[in-house]
Amino acid sequence: MRGLGTSLFFAFVAGATASSNGSYLADGYLDLGGASTAYEKAKAFISQLSNEEKSLIVNASSFNRNGASWSEYENTDGVSGLNFYYYVSAFPMGNAFTQTWNRDLAAAQFKAVGDEYKAVGYNLVDGALLGPLGRVPEGGRQNEAFSPDPYLSGVLSGEGVRAQNSAGVIAGIRHFLLYEQETNRSSMLGSSTSEVYSSNAADKTLHEVYMWPWADAIRSGAMAVMCSMNRVNGTHSCQNSDLLNDKLKSQLGFPGFVYPDESAQFSAYGSANAGLDYSPYSDGLWDWDSFSAGLKNGSLTQDRLDDMAVRTVLPYYFVGLEKENFTSASDDYTAYRDVRRNHSKIIRKVGGESLSLLKNDNGNGRGLPLNKPRSISLYGAHAGPGVVGPNHAWSVAGTDAEVYQGHLAQGGGSGQTSLPYLITPFNSLTNRAVEDGTAIWWIMNNTYTSSSSGMSVIGGSMGTGAEPSYSEYASASDVCLCFINSWSGEGADRSTLYNEEQDTMINKVASNCNNTIVVVNISGPRVLDAWIEHENVTAVIYGGLLGQESGNAIADVLYGDVNPSGKLIHTIAKNESDYPASVCETANCRFTEGVYVDYRWFDLKGIEPRYPFGHGLSYTSFEYSDVDVRVTNRSALAYKYPWGKLGLGGEADLFDEVAKVTASIENKGDVDGDEVAQLYLSFPKEAKQPIRILRGFEKVSIASGSSEKVGFKLRRRDLSYWDVAAQKWAVANGKYTFSIGASSRDLRGNATLTI
Repeated sequence: MRGLGTSLFFAFVAGATASSNGSYLADGYLDLGGASTAYEKAKAFISQLSNEEKSLIVNASSFNRNGASWSEYENTDGVSGLNFYYYVSAFPMGNAFTQTWNRDLAAAQFKAVGDEYKAVGYNLVDGALLGPLGRVPEGGRQNEAFSPDPYLSGVLSGEGVRAQNSAGVIAGIRHFLLYEQETNRSSMLGSSTSEVYSSNAADKTLHEVYMWPWADAIRSGAMAVMCSMNRVNGTHSCQNSDLLNDKLKSQLGFPGFVYPDESAQFSAYGSANAGLDYSPYSDGLWDWDSFSAGLKNGSLTQDRLDDMAVRTVLPYYFVGLEKENFTSASDDYTAYRDVRRNHSKIIRKVGGESLSLLKNDNGNGRGLPLNKPRSISLYGAHAGPGVVGPNHAWSVAGTDAEVYQGHLAQGGGSGQTSLPYLITPFNSLTNRAVEDGTAIWWIMNNTYTSSSSGMSVIGGSMGTGAEPSYSEYASASDVCLCFINSWSGEGADRSTLYNEEQDTMINKVASNCNNTIVVVNISGPRVLDAWIEHENVTAVIYGGLLGQESGNAIADVLYGDVNPSGKLIHTIAKNESDYPASVCETANCRFTEGVYVDYRWFDLKGIEPRYPFGHGLSYTSFEYSDVDVRVTNRSALAYKYPWGKLGLGGEADLFDEVAKVTASIENKGDVDGDEVAQLYLSFPKEAKQPIRILRGFEKVSIASGSSEKVGFKLRRRDLSYWDVAAQKWAVANGKYTFSIGASSRDLRGNATLTI
């Protein structure tokens, strides 16, 4: 934690005299649209207050005097559920629900999480993570995040914001901006707190990759943005005027309040003038004495203090908190609260739909789905419960190891949830074995040997008297199921993208079992090449961290109760070195790969991935046809730059629909299934874009033997590139190619359009 002396040292370094920079709501620069009524209410409330009362509001304090009252916001972390509390739900992590590619399902989870926060007494959720985006595959918080693809992240974050706001809580989104790793996030080794790493990225990279999804979230009603602990192009995020005043408030049209991550505010006037509006973590930097002094000497203007207060109060009215008789959150974490409703059903559905089937050699009775096998055996610590559980200790200093010795269903740090129970694969598969009359054996250890202490089996194994071992169990099983995980969380990045102990275990099993199936649950991308081509590895299921119903969701897919439809949200490389970036150990982290993140880099360099972005098989097969594109708004494409008034998310006409792409998909198999059709766009040369980028997706359910039509609506923004010289989004002249397929490398048809 940062010391007060250090904080005060920075308090006046960046305390330049404030002046209106065009980012004050009172300037009228922003068309507030659906937030207009909330703004008028906030302005009227603030107009009756003294400056001291305004300072209490922005300093996260409460008051009740002179006929006016205000209660500070109650906020806590939570992408996937509340931590510390008993009797709450543990939902799938961000990297799991994103892998569903299902807008409605993502919204349902966000709404359910919001309902539980509200019922416990919180009205501000430190929620969805758009930073980290996923530049660094080893990033410790990738389990909380969406995807390295900005379009996919933007669409699902927008759904999440709308859903959580509808629950009557303020959906806070994090962390603005370029917070892409945990290493050196609070200080460089041996340095002062100010010398956290700096993410240094070019203007084009900022707009086209890292700012892109924030526009969708703000357009959908995001009213609270958390700035990050790192520096951006040399300046602390939370006192970076170019970042907060210009890019966030002026370019992205953000109308709400900016608040800091814990230990991320380093100054009083410097942060206020740079765009910080509200701070529960000012550590004494913000109080009435400092604000009063600043107003007197010009370090803080009246206009800026009013803007801070109005922005802080506006979200209160936007989500309807004035209509609620809110009960504040209690510190009694063990008290019973009836908040879980039917959320276990949502959790199980999200979990099952998120799993990707990467490989399935299902000839000769092998592979998936399972059909009442005579005998199965389970391998790996990830198959069953940990020694104690279901939860592990909370920490923001990283995890104790990069593999969890038990079934892993949640991440660490601020993304951690409170599991009320945990269904492991061992639980669910044992129940299936009982129903089917299947014999089931297990070695729930990654490094087991027959002489392992405390692991002997009284009376012998399998009823034969044989010593339990990988070879004994595997050679006697019709199906061998290996379970592996990767664990990480806030505070530390992963050191590797594989694990030798787990990989050795899989190869031992596969060398004795000709039907070895691997289930992978990960915190971030995992390299599989140590065993993926083994002839006896017949199937691989790959997913994120699935929450309390994890084992049931996995079993649903293994047995075919759920036809897998999850698609990869990142590229799985053959080698760690294939990725464009890794953890930066220096003070200045240069984003030299530019806009070429994840699959864009693999395409640029001609690198063959093990499994491409968007990949995922099914127990059926789909055929694409009849790809077509047509312009739906010619007048909107008649000019190069947007001219509409700035609104939430950017200029209003950026969000106008301008074109539509359609295609037909037929289910050619024997079972019903869901397919995620993906639209990739290739730009004219003028735009200087990657070979192809995701610009649409639709998930559609198709009965066996039936066909469905899918349509992709493209906004002007989707056809635009960032013109650095003009500092505007521009539509290039030339030929656009629209390709539709099942992954970024499995494109089934295309159509072209010349603008």
